[in-house]
Amino acid sequence: METVDNRKMITRVRRIGGQVAGIERMLADRRYCVDILNQISAVRSALDALGVELLTRHLETCVLGHGEANEHEHARPMTRQELLDEVKTALSRFLK
Repeated sequence: METVDNRKMITRVRRIGGQVAGIERMLADRRYCVDILNQISAVRSALDALGVELLTRHLETCVLGHGEANEHEHARPMTRQELLDEVKTALSRFLK
């Protein structure tokens, strides 16, 4: 079942996709480089915000909610150390 939060995130991804398509159109139209760079910066910011939201949701439902009623339906059974290692890996990849 899709949640309200999930629908909001999908809407955000679609908006980001529209921004990326806008960059393509700007390039095709040979728009001013700084305008294109500003749009790229906006896309990066939008992706970062989405990533923070996903990381937060992961911590709430898969780490803190591990073994609880609000645990994510696809969460794998893991030890505390495995959960910590997974969070470290996710953060290191996200922060690159």
